[in-house]
Amino acid sequence: MLIGEVARRSGVSARMLRHYDSLGLVRPTGRTDGGYREYSGEDIRRIFHIESLRSLGLSLRDVSRALDDPGFTPSELVDDLIRETRERIAGETELLTRLRRIGTAEPADWEDVLQIVALLQALGSKSAGTRQRAALSSVEEVGVPVEALVEAALNETDENVAGALRWALAQSGEGAPALLAEGLGSPVAEVRKRAVQSLAEIPNGEATALLQDALAHPDLVVRRYAARALGARGVADAVPTLIDMVVEDSNDVDAADALSTLASDPALAEQIATGLMDCLARDTVASSARRRLTQALADIPGSTTSCALAELSHDEDRVVALTAAYILGIRESHQPRRHARSKVAAGGERPAAAAGHPELGVRDPGQER
Repeated sequence: MLIGEVARRSGVSARMLRHYDSLGLVRPTGRTDGGYREYSGEDIRRIFHIESLRSLGLSLRDVSRALDDPGFTPSELVDDLIRETRERIAGETELLTRLRRIGTAEPADWEDVLQIVALLQALGSKSAGTRQRAALSSVEEVGVPVEALVEAALNETDENVAGALRWALAQSGEGAPALLAEGLGSPVAEVRKRAVQSLAEIPNGEATALLQDALAHPDLVVRRYAARALGARGVADAVPTLIDMVVEDSNDVDAADALSTLASDPALAEQIATGLMDCLARDTVASSARRRLTQALADIPGSTTSCALAELSHDEDRVVALTAAYILGIRESHQPRRHARSKVAAGGERPAAAAGHPELGVRDPGQER
């Protein structure tokens, strides 16, 4: 078969067939009387073998070795091809992501494009200061696409930079909550934590709804961050988790503050007081937890709380009883309820019944600090 016919049937150009001949990859078995190359069936099979190997990314040199070297083993070469292919795909994916982000920002001209590219590069800088400046600059007229901000926030390890990124996301408008929700499903615990922290700083209704969903998240850290944020927003669903945080001594002061905020609603105040008392009544609750629960009652208004404190003032645990008596004294003297718990914890004025008892963890007013 002459070269033109081989080229037509194999799809390999006549020029490439001549190149294969010059390299010794495929030498035609014969020649016609006129000196034209004439390929045999075996020659054509070799051509197809060469094209198959080239389709895997092998160079012509590697193809020659694969076909002619009896000691050639393909495993190492295939491993190299896999690595190179992955690197190429990663590079192309990064480029595609960058182009999409630039397109999302809808730049008006090339100056805008260059500014966006500079910000994207700054977000990936090794310098924390550079990353922080980029985050703070991202809300300007030509800003960083929200996808880039979310990716940066979920992967940022420097707390100052992370705070700047969370602030930028809170200013970014639509799109951020849904992307952060994907971060809640990450297999990496730190990424899940950063996702819920970022959601907690976005004030819109979509973020609030996602935080409510996060109350049922399997990650305890996510649930607790969500509860604290929801408590500050007045969402009643957070109450059980916040009470558990008080019991388990996990950011219990923040949890108690959130419960105090929720208790501004009289109906919720009764629910919170009942929940705290239910925990106090459990035999399995440690004495230290009972003391924290008693202190948490300090900022919960209502008759249910007053009755509970009166009962606790006779508790078998001396510290619980003295703490309850102290809080009752404050409430009965009409001092601002919001400061009661903080005085118990920090050591303010106390009724005589509570004075001089170090179990409360407070000092006498005249004691040196």
